[in-house]
Amino acid sequence: MYSTKRRGLLDQLAELSNDEELDTATVSKDVKQQAAGADRFFKFQKQVENLDIELCNFENAARHLGSSVGILSSASKLRKRLTNILFLIRENAASLFPRRVIRHSREALLNPDAMDGDRRRAAWRRRRPLPLDDNLQPDTLPYHLGNFADDVKNFVKCLNEFPEFDDVAVNQSMMEFEGNLRYWATHLNEYTNQFRSAAVQRYVHDLTSEIGYHIDNVTVTLAMFIEIGVPTISSHQQHAAANLLNLSTVATFFSGVTATTLQFSYSTTGGKLANVVNTLWFSSLVFSIAAAVNSLLGLTWKKAMYRSPGHRVPWWVSIWIKRSPLVFLVMSIASFSAGLMLFTYSSGQGSVTSTIITVLTVITSFGLAAVSAWFASERWIFVRHSGQKWLGDVIAEFTARVANLRIVRGTRITIKWCNTCFLTMQVLFWRLFRAIYVTMFREDAVLPLHNQPDQPQPFRHPCPTSSHHTEFREPKRSFACHDAAISSSASVAPSVLSDQCSDRNITLGGVDARQRFVNAVRTVIMLGAASRPRSPALEIAEFGMSGRAMNGSVKWDMLAPMQDQVAHQALVRHLQFSPNGKFLATAGWDKKSVLFRVARSGELTAHRVLFNGRGLIAQVAWSPNGQAILVRLPRALRVWSEDGICMRSIVREQPIQSVAWLPNGEGFLSVEGSDVVRLVRGGTLVSDTYNLGQIQLCGVAVTQDCVRLVGVGPSITPEEGPHPSYHIRVEKRIIVYNMVTKTKESQTPLADDIRDITMARKTSLILLSLEKAPPQIWRLEIVKDRDRDCTTSRMTLKHAFATKIPVEYVGSCCFGGCDDQFVVCAGKTGDIHIWDRDSAALLHFIAPHVTRGDLTCIGWNRGLKDLKTAMFATGSHSGVVRVWSTDVPVDERDEQSLDES
Repeated sequence: MYSTKRRGLLDQLAELSNDEELDTATVSKDVKQQAAGADRFFKFQKQVENLDIELCNFENAARHLGSSVGILSSASKLRKRLTNILFLIRENAASLFPRRVIRHSREALLNPDAMDGDRRRAAWRRRRPLPLDDNLQPDTLPYHLGNFADDVKNFVKCLNEFPEFDDVAVNQSMMEFEGNLRYWATHLNEYTNQFRSAAVQRYVHDLTSEIGYHIDNVTVTLAMFIEIGVPTISSHQQHAAANLLNLSTVATFFSGVTATTLQFSYSTTGGKLANVVNTLWFSSLVFSIAAAVNSLLGLTWKKAMYRSPGHRVPWWVSIWIKRSPLVFLVMSIASFSAGLMLFTYSSGQGSVTSTIITVLTVITSFGLAAVSAWFASERWIFVRHSGQKWLGDVIAEFTARVANLRIVRGTRITIKWCNTCFLTMQVLFWRLFRAIYVTMFREDAVLPLHNQPDQPQPFRHPCPTSSHHTEFREPKRSFACHDAAISSSASVAPSVLSDQCSDRNITLGGVDARQRFVNAVRTVIMLGAASRPRSPALEIAEFGMSGRAMNGSVKWDMLAPMQDQVAHQALVRHLQFSPNGKFLATAGWDKKSVLFRVARSGELTAHRVLFNGRGLIAQVAWSPNGQAILVRLPRALRVWSEDGICMRSIVREQPIQSVAWLPNGEGFLSVEGSDVVRLVRGGTLVSDTYNLGQIQLCGVAVTQDCVRLVGVGPSITPEEGPHPSYHIRVEKRIIVYNMVTKTKESQTPLADDIRDITMARKTSLILLSLEKAPPQIWRLEIVKDRDRDCTTSRMTLKHAFATKIPVEYVGSCCFGGCDDQFVVCAGKTGDIHIWDRDSAALLHFIAPHVTRGDLTCIGWNRGLKDLKTAMFATGSHSGVVRVWSTDVPVDERDEQSLDES
């Protein structure tokens, strides 16, 4: 009796110790989440401050540019909008993490002296923030995001008004940012009056990482534009201003020359020639003064920061400012030159002087006219072909077209034939003249037929010089020619060949042998290089993970694999235990389902094999009473009994994403795109259809009273609406739909990709399985509607199940235990995590080396009523189903531990 009481007290103390450990773990986890969330906000704040600094630098750098008032105004609007958005994001973060993020009052933001600390006061004095808007409520965040998108678009538009520099990087990053801002603003507008709820606040906080990513890109590209683009624009504008300044200088100087020269003729009047001279010189003075004045006017206009961009200026104003100084200067020079030429005649100069001045004037005027025509032609070609062709290319094309005309081509052929005939006659005449010359004056140069007896030295046949080059290319032909030369010389003179020819033949033979040797050596080297072994590739090292376990009501240290059963020839896509725990249904990619009978000890025995025809099986679902099993195909549903009899086959027109039984067992739901179709087991097939709006559903769960369903999936963007960029996550939603009133009661945004949804049997807790994030527990709360006298529902995040290292989860996470007090998930590499549902504490962890294979799905046997017994099954890529249990005999557990070691 005493020992029994003592054992009971020890058990209670152990449970209290476990509860304290769970509470401590929960508090520690909450502190870490607060720190992580605050760090994300501070990172976003730093990103916004960096962009604000770059915008300030851009304003200072662009202030001296011409026509910069538009870009300065748009940059100022961007800074103001950033200040408003940062204030709203800070308020949102302060609501989520009150112990880490401090709220800033409007007075502190507008008055730097109201802030505490010398460091902050000094920082705010260096860069005073812009004033905030009056109405900055949390619900206005979509409005400010939309206006921020408009400001970004206006900034890019003003930036493109500088034709001197086109920065593709800035345009691309800005336009991508603008499109994503409109996407976020459009979808956040659907959560009006919900920005004080924790779920929406958490989603807004998750968006800061993606907004910060774009802000970093814009900051980097803007810094590069300040470093490269602004100096380029400034240099181009200074070059244009220098041209106008040079024109003004030349025009001023020339007007002085014209005024000085005019003093020689203005008093001479009465004659026609004298009047023409005065008219030309007075006109030249007027044109030169107009050129100088218009140059100064254009110079002032180009340097003005408030001048209108080129496309906003009337065409006649633009032409007058840009072209009139040069035109007036040319006309002034032409008038002065013509007047000077006529002045030589009117003043009675000599004929030689008048003639020379006339010739020089004509030459210089012709050169000026030719250069002006060339310049005008270049301008016309640039406008016509948008800078893709040069004037020389156009002239060459025109010349080629003219040359291809029939008349020109015939003329060219005739000229070529005449030229050929002339050259032929010239060659014939030259040969005839040479033959006559040789016959008349070189008769002694004929070769004698034999040697005279009194000649002491024999005749030596000259060796051909051209054979030295041909013997390397055509050896056989060269030697044949050489032999013919030897025989010819022998027939003409019976003397020996010269030593020079003999030495050359020997040299040629040696060169041929040496060439063959060099070719052989090269062949050997190439073969050796081809057969050279390559260096072996590097090997990749493996690393393992370790886990910890906590003792609870279930003895997790006794959890071990019970049996490995080959169920399929392909991977196991899904598995589920029956409600009573006596059967296990599996779905494989070998187009069949297998029913196993589950013994008390966990042993599996094949019961039935269900062949479902064509299509891969994606899901199996037991009815609440365990008498029927539903098999989901891509476009069909089959209802089987537990004895393997097909009771019904349903073909659907739309693809089926998921199925779920109604808790009362009267029917089931088929998820098809944005619609949820309610099907009944008997009678009419389709009972009702529920449309959940712009969402691509991937799973649904039904409450126990069959009144509400909860659907999850990514939102669908309308075709005419804004679309996110490729690297931005699409918004996901949790929608609570009332099947009685056929209305949406609430919708909650999510940032992570959703895999599946499961609802607990006895509570309103919902388990979300995410793609690349830990699972989450949400609570469905029934509250009173403030606008209407009725009840409604809302979703509240209870907690997420975190891991120390990132895990890529597979399949659907599920509840475990007879009261759904556990949450179990499987990783792709083979690791298994078991958490406590209420505290989110990790109870047990199974390392990948224990599971021995990549997992694809996991399912818990919720039919066991023993609180201290746990049993679940896992599927793998190899088609093997493994059963895990805490009720394993001691001898088998020892053997398995030895095998694992």
